Amino acid sequence: MNDGGWITRASRTLFQSRWLHLRQDEIRLPGGEDITYTWVDHGGYVVVVPILDDGRVVMERVYRHTVKRTLLECPSGGLDGEDAIAAGRRELEEETGYTAREWRHLAAFYGSIGNSNERFDVVVARGLREEGQLRREVTEQIEVVCVPLAELRAAALSGEIEDGPSALAILLAAERGEA
Repeated sequence: MNDGGWITRASRTLFQSRWLHLRQDEIRLPGGEDITYTWVDHGGYVVVVPILDDGRVVMERVYRHTVKRTLLECPSGGLDGEDAIAAGRRELEEETGYTAREWRHLAAFYGSIGNSNERFDVVVARGLREEGQLRREVTEQIEVVCVPLAELRAAALSGEIEDGPSALAILLAAERGEA
């Protein structure tokens, strides 16, 4: 892996919580300049595109305090030491009550590469059954809705789906003919 000639001379944690790990590195650049680089160290997460047998996608309307409103999103959540498929299984059931028989990894992307190593995996779930057990966190205000993939594709292209990872996941699933 190419480090671009950047040398990390020191690194420290500025702040750490359950969801955020803010780091500050002292860097020597290839030209000899020294800089301070502050960034978010992120454990990664999964975005699930759960497709029902009739072609509709199980989506969530979720209140997001950071933007002070409710957004339409794919089920998603952090990787808790497991791979993307295992995390997807857990998150889908916890947030929507659905389980799935078939899982497929589509791709992985960096979400905000300029200030974070945040990476998200996109997975598709099929063979859905509404037989799981909801285990939402106290902060998760979720309304489950089922929407045809074609409608979601149009919503992603128009900017109506404002959550970038969800929009990308929907477009990727639509482009790959998942429904």
